[in-house]
Amino acid sequence: MEGMLRPYDLGATQWYVLYHLAHDGPTMQRDLVQTLQVERATLSAIVSVLVRKGFVEQVSDRVDQRQKLLRMTAAGTKLWNELPDLAVIHDVAFDGIDDAAIAATIQVLQTATERLEKLTDRI
Repeated sequence: MEGMLRPYDLGATQWYVLYHLAHDGPTMQRDLVQTLQVERATLSAIVSVLVRKGFVEQVSDRVDQRQKLLRMTAAGTKLWNELPDLAVIHDVAFDGIDDAAIAATIQVLQTATERLEKLTDRI
């Protein structure tokens, strides 16, 4: 997946953010934390990159200024329409695997990654 996205200067999680915005429309950033099962800080960093690249717009909620609504910009929509359809990779890789097993695997890998990142920060 990463290799297919390299020409577009996108990472896999950036692609997933764009995927959800393209398919679900404007979305609260906090909702993507749940959907993508990533840490809030991780998603904030990814969204910042997408905003800086001009693909995503981050708008403060009228009621609670701390909450951010994400929506794809015209440049983001143009990029999305040029990207290869990578959803088929997900379908092939995870076909027939129980959603709970996938969620558990994601949680284990995230925890392991976070622990390794903390270790390397101390070294």
